Amino acid sequence: LLCRLIRIDEQQFYLLLRTELVDFGLGQLKKYAVFSKVAFTEPKIQLIGLAGETAEQKCGQFEAQFIVQVGEQSRYILLNPARQPECNATADYWDWLDIQQGYPILSAKTQNEFLPQALNLQCLEQTVSFQKGCYIGQESVARAKYRGVNKLAMRTLKAQTSIMPVIGSEIEMQLETGWRKTGTILSAVNFDGVLWLQVVMGNSLEEETIFRLPGSHITLDTYPLPYSVE
Repeated sequence: LLCRLIRIDEQQFYLLLRTELVDFGLGQLKKYAVFSKVAFTEPKIQLIGLAGETAEQKCGQFEAQFIVQVGEQSRYILLNPARQPECNATADYWDWLDIQQGYPILSAKTQNEFLPQALNLQCLEQTVSFQKGCYIGQESVARAKYRGVNKLAMRTLKAQTSIMPVIGSEIEMQLETGWRKTGTILSAVNFDGVLWLQVVMGNSLEEETIFRLPGSHITLDTYPLPYSVE
């Protein structure tokens, strides 16, 4: 996901986000610090991810400062575990699970490019507020919702291929007269020989629309999201 906010106590929070997004994100947050008695630091913490059918059971084997469940999956984030568990998967596996759950994955190249609605954040709990004011872009976000001006949504696509497209590039959609470029690749993971993509594209496209990787014969199949995009 873009980031996770974890409350430590009445005065402290942990904000978890990707390393490549820290500098920009921290710069944005510091704009508000001048109006409040707030201090930002980058503490050295250890994060461990557990996933799978036995993940909940294994959580009890590692004493941690905090254990956070990710959505409704059997998936957990452990903060500062007392001991280091044996790692048997890469970060791509965690990203693959995020993609299947429809959690948008941002990179330095795609940050600050889309409204929250274009990333389906309105479909996820505790991700975006349309009433709270005083945050950058709040007026645009609210206007897009109440005036219906947002024309984008995120789709998950997959294909059997070893190709890894460039983040921020386009895919192609089939028309009666040929193929046309469309969308923006938000994230890409190749897991077990299957390419998984998150693509931001027009939200009015038919479900039967056929997509492919540019300049190839590799067709991209739509993977159903676990929520309804409104």
